[in-house]
Amino acid sequence: MKSLENLACNIRLSALRMVNKGGSSHIGPILSVVDILAFLYGSILKFDPKNPNWDQRDRFILSKGHAGAGVYAALAECGFFELKELNKHCQNGSKFSGHISHKNIPGVEFSTGSLGHGLPVSAGMAYAAKLDKGRHKVFCLIGDGEVVEGSNWEAMLFAGHHKLNNLTVIVDRNRLQSIKSTEDTIKLEPLLDKFNAFGWDSMEIDGHSFIELESAFNSSPHKDKPRVVICNTVKGKGVSYMEDKIEWHYKTPTGDLFDQAIKEVKGKCNEK
Repeated sequence: MKSLENLACNIRLSALRMVNKGGSSHIGPILSVVDILAFLYGSILKFDPKNPNWDQRDRFILSKGHAGAGVYAALAECGFFELKELNKHCQNGSKFSGHISHKNIPGVEFSTGSLGHGLPVSAGMAYAAKLDKGRHKVFCLIGDGEVVEGSNWEAMLFAGHHKLNNLTVIVDRNRLQSIKSTEDTIKLEPLLDKFNAFGWDSMEIDGHSFIELESAFNSSPHKDKPRVVICNTVKGKGVSYMEDKIEWHYKTPTGDLFDQAIKEVKGKCNEK
């Protein structure tokens, strides 16, 4: 497996190219989770790309489905399918839709797009694993903008009540939603305290630091609690003119702006 830094750079480059070629959007929220995805797929998740349905694989669900290009790129980098398949992203008739889809795509567990669905499904998977005495773990990446969904808080209560210590939730805390900040939309803070009150083992880290990600995910899990890792991130991370800019939730990088984005990301890594 390539270094986490190079894996993250390759995912960023692929995501930029996919969004550009398909004329799609959501590059900002894709880039905010790239380092998290690189860490999970490069260091944490247990899987076999030659046997995607292996029953002992860890389950990963991207609840913020609009960042699907990042997961597609990570799966291609890990050998689930060829990198050239990514060129079909958002093309007519392609299985690689803008919001992540599991249909005929190895490595994707669940289709998401309507926010607030990923965590309830993940909690159900973790509960089923407990009942079946399965040894695999369940990981769910949610956006901070979707935390306000009532279905998520029901799932948090459920997971805490059933002591689902095989469930880890990662919150992409980039603090921006589709048209304004999360705190201007519906105030979330103190978010860590809220998870603690719902019976979770909670921590907050820099979501772009592999050192902090490693420390959080490799710490001993609480025997009676699900875990949440609130990752402070920057929307559009890695491309200077996109960072912390709301408009890149929707805009497509084209022309000189696309070239600049590729140049900036390449300048930070060795593309394979």
